Amino acid sequence: MESLLAVDAGLRAGLALYSRNGRLCWYRSKNFGTNASLKRGAHALLGSIPDLKMIVIEGGGTHAVIWEREALRRKLGVKMIHAGVWRQKLLYPREQKSGQDAKHFADDLARRTIEWSEITRPTSLRHDAAEAILIGLWAVLDEGWLETMPKDLRR
Repeated sequence: MESLLAVDAGLRAGLALYSRNGRLCWYRSKNFGTNASLKRGAHALLGSIPDLKMIVIEGGGTHAVIWEREALRRKLGVKMIHAGVWRQKLLYPREQKSGQDAKHFADDLARRTIEWSEITRPTSLRHDAAEAILIGLWAVLDEGWLETMPKDLRR
């Protein structure tokens, strides 16, 4: 079964893995601390997902490039996006009036995605993990792994 990894790039990265059926498999936040640790971590994580077909990275700069290089080295599909790309598709304009508003509504949609995917709900959800969940949701819609937004996730 193919999978897709969504990354909110940074030294503290949000990570979310989706299966080919468009459902979230797992999510987490990882503090790599240094670029060297991030390089080792990206190498180990991408190597630990045997059916990985694509990685979608939000962000830019050195941290995103580390993920991109490791994915390309493994001959994986790579998409680099900015937050505005997934926010435009998943959030209403009124929910994006400020960064604080966008984070609040992103958190709510990420929690509903977790519930819809029938995986363990978090006691707390860091914003980088929530954003990775939504980057991945955008990606599975964009790739056609989900034809439309699931009705349980629509508002």
